[in-house]
Amino acid sequence: MENVTSIEGHVLKVNGQLMLLVPLDSGNPELMETSPGISEICGEYLKIVIPEWLAGVLSIEEGDLVSIQNSDRKMEVEPGAGGRVN
Repeated sequence: MENVTSIEGHVLKVNGQLMLLVPLDSGNPELMETSPGISEICGEYLKIVIPEWLAGVLSIEEGDLVSIQNSDRKMEVEPGAGGRVN
């Protein structure tokens, strides 16, 4: 059975990039393995950049709650259940 990791967080906008910062101590090393090219380690966080085209397709903006999960060995981003906080 596949080990799927899922995490929700609010989208941040830093230097014009939309991103999610996942604490590395949250025990989600699987996210690092399935997010090459869109993530990098920044101090105590895994920074997952949400590409502009994907943010447009999903209508994701700064402050929105998103869900990120690794499934079928790839990263999936979708709007979270809680919706927008702004």
